[in-house]
Amino acid sequence: MVQFHIQADSDIPASTQLYNQILFAIASRQFPPGHRLPSTRQLAMQTGLHRNTISKVYRQLEEAGVVDAQAGSGIYVRDPIQDGGAKVKSPILDQHPEAYRVVQHSLDELLRMGCSLNQARELLLAEIDWRLRCSAQVLITAPTHDIGAGQWMVRELERALNIPVQLVPMEELGQVLDQTRSGTVVTSRYFIADAEAIAAPKSVRVIPVDIYDFDAEIKLIRKLPKGACLGLVSLSSGTVGVAEVIVHSLRGDDLLVMTCQLGDTYKLNAIVRSAQTIISDQASCSTVKAAIASARDDLIRPPQLICCENFIVSKSIELLKRELGLE
Repeated sequence: MVQFHIQADSDIPASTQLYNQILFAIASRQFPPGHRLPSTRQLAMQTGLHRNTISKVYRQLEEAGVVDAQAGSGIYVRDPIQDGGAKVKSPILDQHPEAYRVVQHSLDELLRMGCSLNQARELLLAEIDWRLRCSAQVLITAPTHDIGAGQWMVRELERALNIPVQLVPMEELGQVLDQTRSGTVVTSRYFIADAEAIAAPKSVRVIPVDIYDFDAEIKLIRKLPKGACLGLVSLSSGTVGVAEVIVHSLRGDDLLVMTCQLGDTYKLNAIVRSAQTIISDQASCSTVKAAIASARDDLIRPPQLICCENFIVSKSIELLKRELGLE
């Protein structure tokens, strides 16, 4: 069971600490789609928070589009892949009734030729997937304030999918979708609600990817000596912000935490000279190594550098490949 930790003496509101920790558990698939979240009573016993505070956090998660409340049953992690179709309002059937009859006739012909419904579906989907692959665009989206998260996804997905992908700021997504005939929008679960709100009216599917749970790094943070200085460096400002909240929730004021987004040379140099341990994403790793090498003559002992291997979990990449017809 995932354990949540609330630092009562923190400047960060308790509800924000809990919200970020639950969202991290969902985004890293520790709470997978369909998982029932703990009851307000269970969380109250674990965290010491009032049940009203926990209910407020659950409402915020529901408004963000990452969980669904089922009356009399509980709060469940949403699965946009399974329930997204019902929320996409497509006017195609009303606009092209003749085309729909052609589809029905073609399906009848396949059945008369001896195909089962499943076989007919596979034949149709294989052709559709092939045509989509020829013309579709894979659009990676993230808000402008955390475009680094989008850049991180682009780096990993281009390498994993071996097809071109395009990074589009969330604020420009609607405009881009108006100019494309087909495509797939990919984003982190952190941004899924905003992406679906833009893409659904245009009948464009949105596929969320799950982020790495950073379990090894969290175990390392738990073991750091009291008073140690920890540096966090990432391409994504949002990742740095959430990581800082989680570290504070785990260790409170036991650790001095310094953060830096890739590109801020001044802060990076300060971290290199002060931190005993630096945790960096893969995209920032070479830059951090170079900064350590440059400052080596001024350092009594170089900081230990931990480079996270990935951002997107392999299961999400495999799912994305299947959805795009790349397998």
